[in-house]
Amino acid sequence: MKTALHRLFTTALLAAGLVASGGARAEPLAEVSTVWKLIGPNHKIVVEAYDDPLVEGITCYVSRAKTGGLSGAFGLAEDVAEASIACRQVGPVRIVKPLPAKEEVFSERQSILFKRLQVVRMVDAKRNVLVYLTYSDKIIEGSPQNSVTAVAVDRGTPIPVR
Repeated sequence: MKTALHRLFTTALLAAGLVASGGARAEPLAEVSTVWKLIGPNHKIVVEAYDDPLVEGITCYVSRAKTGGLSGAFGLAEDVAEASIACRQVGPVRIVKPLPAKEEVFSERQSILFKRLQVVRMVDAKRNVLVYLTYSDKIIEGSPQNSVTAVAVDRGTPIPVR
């Protein structure tokens, strides 16, 4: 019974888009309600932290809207394509292995209908800077709304690019 219940719960989380794909995992930090809903959870803004899996010492903070109400409670709501990102050095930077010039660091489903929030890391080798971009896309129609941030890495730690 417990195994069947666990599989059902995991399937529900996947359908709701709460399980991340990609190298990084979301760590929920806080949320604030923006619209009170009589039935179901409130609409809110959530803030999550993502540690870059290939660059120790860099954490990205993403804020995004999360739709509430009944559709949000059952994972059927489509969240708006608006997010903001800020990445910071939170410790000594250590690059685990050479980085591609551009790589998806995190991707999370935002709706049951093929919408995803993405965080992409780009390397500006000339300036020894890591650039992080967040945006939402759909299979048919993406959104031009995006947010970008950059983390300058000390010149004593060159960024290896493959």
